[in-house]
Amino acid sequence: MSIYCNDQQSLAEKISDKDVAASKWTDWHWQLRHSITRLETFERLLGIELDPKEKRRIDMTLKKFPMSITPYYLSLIDRADYRNDPVYRQAFPDPQELVIDSCDMTDPLAEDRDSPAPGITHRYPDRVLFHVSNVCSMYCRFCTRKRKVGDVDSIPDRNQIRAGIEYIRNTPEIRDVLLSGGDPLMLSDGLLDWILTEIGQIEHVQVIRIGTRMPVVLPYRITDELVGMLKKHHPLWINTHFNHPREMTSSAKAALKKLADAGIPLGNQSVLLAGVNDCQRIVKSLVHKLVENRVRPYYLYQCDLSEGLSHFRTPVGKGIEIMESLIGHTSGFSVPTYVIDAPGGGGKIPINPTYMISLSTNKVVLRNYEGVITTYQEPDSYNRKFCDRNCGACDLQLKLEEGQETDVTGIEMLLADCHEAISLTPEENQRMERRDDN
Repeated sequence: MSIYCNDQQSLAEKISDKDVAASKWTDWHWQLRHSITRLETFERLLGIELDPKEKRRIDMTLKKFPMSITPYYLSLIDRADYRNDPVYRQAFPDPQELVIDSCDMTDPLAEDRDSPAPGITHRYPDRVLFHVSNVCSMYCRFCTRKRKVGDVDSIPDRNQIRAGIEYIRNTPEIRDVLLSGGDPLMLSDGLLDWILTEIGQIEHVQVIRIGTRMPVVLPYRITDELVGMLKKHHPLWINTHFNHPREMTSSAKAALKKLADAGIPLGNQSVLLAGVNDCQRIVKSLVHKLVENRVRPYYLYQCDLSEGLSHFRTPVGKGIEIMESLIGHTSGFSVPTYVIDAPGGGGKIPINPTYMISLSTNKVVLRNYEGVITTYQEPDSYNRKFCDRNCGACDLQLKLEEGQETDVTGIEMLLADCHEAISLTPEENQRMERRDDN
């Protein structure tokens, strides 16, 4: 059975020699100071004893890929069946991480090669990934950036962050900046406020996003002070990372509520993980819990080809099977986009079931989620617009600027505070004509 409520308190008391008040348990700084990084501590807190041979293999794993688990996240593990627990599998090291397949890569997404400035990965034309932190509150065992996360010797300092900001400032095609890491919310409120302010003052940047797993592994980080600061920087979007319904606790829901109530749009990016969520019932339950808490399922990732992740990877067919169970079977806004982040830096490639069966010059043959086969009639006449990219000679209305609500007429004009008119006069009004004559 999972350790919730009173059992969480008892776990907290095990971590400290002194009595731990509830206020300390919900203090994110306290949680970080008491993160579980040693195998012996993990055994003691969970009340288990691992086989000595297994412990030696896990110790070898920790030398290459360290462990860090927040007390909060540890408390979610089902101690009665911990080896099959989805939280345990995401947080606890597995000797299989030392198995490096021939297809595994240190940097599978070529983020370092696509880095024109410190901390910047510029892959897509109009947006960049900005690495502002190398540390997380918990080290996920499936992390695609295992090569750098937790490397305390290479934490970006303010000068490095400033260099990344200068690249954004000097590259006018960038309209979207995603702050990532590590976890950006590991930064202090003050430093994060400074970064958001600097980027927000760049005229061509239209939106800033933050990628964080804090609502999942350390929801107490979402403090009123943090949310108050984030509210100053709209338009701001946050993507979080729930992988299993068990992670949607009352504390996680409270954190999401604070962010959503602050007007911050929320999305979620899940990774398809063998033994964790490779089941259509699990994923459907997860997306329903997400939308219930005002979080839009955004991506379902195929697990990357990072070193030591082969035991987490599923066939792509499993992802397609899960998508078949979602599309048409639940609300459209509850369905994430299933993607493969292309090895070598090719970016995200959507992978979906095939719904178009065939087509001719005048019909498209389609099937729906039930297997019903139907047709769509193409238009008999379509005057194709030849586009030579000479927009100046195009007869389409290319007025792309925002509409002006102040352009009003009639009674609406008289009611509008923005207009100086005080009356409407019909045409050919004789009184007005006499005025003109004078």
